[in-house]
Amino acid sequence: MTEYSRKQEALDYHAKPRPGKLAISVTKPFTTYGELSLAYTPGVAEPVKAIRDDPEDAYRYTSKGNLVAVISNGTAVLGLGDTGALASKPVMEGKAVLFKKFADVNVFDIEVNADDPADFIDTVERIAPTFGGINLEDIAAPHCFEIEAALIERLDIPVFHDDQHGTAIIVAAGLINALELQGKTLAGARIVCMGAGAAGVASMKLLLEMGAQLDNVFMCDRRGVIHADRDDLSEHKAQFATRTDLRSVDDAIAQADVFIGLSGPDTVSKEQIATMPARPIVFALSNPTPEISPEDARSVRDDLIMATGRSDYPNQINNVLGFPYIFRGALDVRARRINMAMCVAAARAMGELARQPVPNSVLEAHEQREMAFGPDYIVPSPFDPRLIDYIPPAVARAAVDTGVARTEYPSHYPQPVVETDRD
Repeated sequence: MTEYSRKQEALDYHAKPRPGKLAISVTKPFTTYGELSLAYTPGVAEPVKAIRDDPEDAYRYTSKGNLVAVISNGTAVLGLGDTGALASKPVMEGKAVLFKKFADVNVFDIEVNADDPADFIDTVERIAPTFGGINLEDIAAPHCFEIEAALIERLDIPVFHDDQHGTAIIVAAGLINALELQGKTLAGARIVCMGAGAAGVASMKLLLEMGAQLDNVFMCDRRGVIHADRDDLSEHKAQFATRTDLRSVDDAIAQADVFIGLSGPDTVSKEQIATMPARPIVFALSNPTPEISPEDARSVRDDLIMATGRSDYPNQINNVLGFPYIFRGALDVRARRINMAMCVAAARAMGELARQPVPNSVLEAHEQREMAFGPDYIVPSPFDPRLIDYIPPAVARAAVDTGVARTEYPSHYPQPVVETDRD
């Protein structure tokens, strides 16, 4: 297929037979005059009065409890940069489709013309009563940190920046499994993260929470290793400033058991990968062009485990493995927030699922005869139907255990597949 035909296929998909990827459906009978009177006036007055008297009744009488806002200002859309709010709408609609398809979560996509963080925060805060949760998307760093922190503080519903925490959860799930396969541990692994933006910061924070050691984490930006003697660090970078003699990316990679790339295309060389210690792990996650291609990395190392952000290579680190199911679990206990314990629980549950026998439906989706936990299968397939059985229960249990849930662990849920405090 030529580049032109691929572009046209994508445009036709979004344009025909009617524009966009979303529609709204009516969920109640609406065929008689009596049903009209119940749906609107005068019947609608009764739930209005109930919610006025007890705001929690909004979860009982409206769609709030299963409705998430996917919100962007369009300042960091895919690999396209600052496209503006309106141009982000196809992506936000796409997120909505994934929420609905994989976890039956309803979504309104909202594109906000607000480059100033204060304006964006104010807008989201004012519309938040409509929703059971807020998914922030494609907002550039460092504003994304300020925006998320402010909204978490001001709102009593989950606020989750998927570019940060969704990525971090999938990275952590895959890394736990890769380390085990390579005979290494998270506590002992030396980790280089190239990229100190939203995804890099969140990923390293989650790994530290799960057992990585700060002295073994070397975050790198355009100036090299982030170390304690630098005087040019933002507060988000400064938390990873370790005391080390390492200065260049070359020096750091040469000692790294794990390389995690969240930076840009073609930024790592074969020569650098060749210097890594035995049994290395390389997550080259820049998309669509990774920091180094699997072909180049494997040409110099036959003992590595590799992941990318692409679907045409094994071990795709794909956020769709996370956000639909994380919100499903949070919504089902009416969580006030998604905290670190819930993120850890999601990562551990996801990692555990990858170890289970792969069902035939996944083999068929991938057109493979055999797939199994190993160097080329460290995270589950997005088509694994058991994701809904593994991740939401783990998230819901963590929410209940940490006191951010408004309700008890749902009676219709299975018992958690993995313990949330597993070492």
